[in-house]
Amino acid sequence: MCIILCIVKLMKGGYLMSTDIVRLNITLPKEVAESLNSMTEPRKRSHFIAKAIVERIERRQREKLEKDLEEGYRATRQEALAVSKEFETADLEGWDEY
Repeated sequence: MCIILCIVKLMKGGYLMSTDIVRLNITLPKEVAESLNSMTEPRKRSHFIAKAIVERIERRQREKLEKDLEEGYRATRQEALAVSKEFETADLEGWDEY
């Protein structure tokens, strides 16, 4: 089943804040189209699809950020341990009475 829809141009802060609209012609498996039709009103499909796409994009961006941060932490691990070791005596100073 082929559905013609309008997807609001994605903007930081919200996908519905823009007045720029792009028309797309997409092809969906029949089962997906039937589920979409049963879950949305006929004039609300574009909004539903745009929201689903934005959620997926945000999830992928969050996953990429988490991966990049993890790689960065791993890359600087040895340096962080060395700095921590260097200041260990200063950190423990004054704790002997506890």
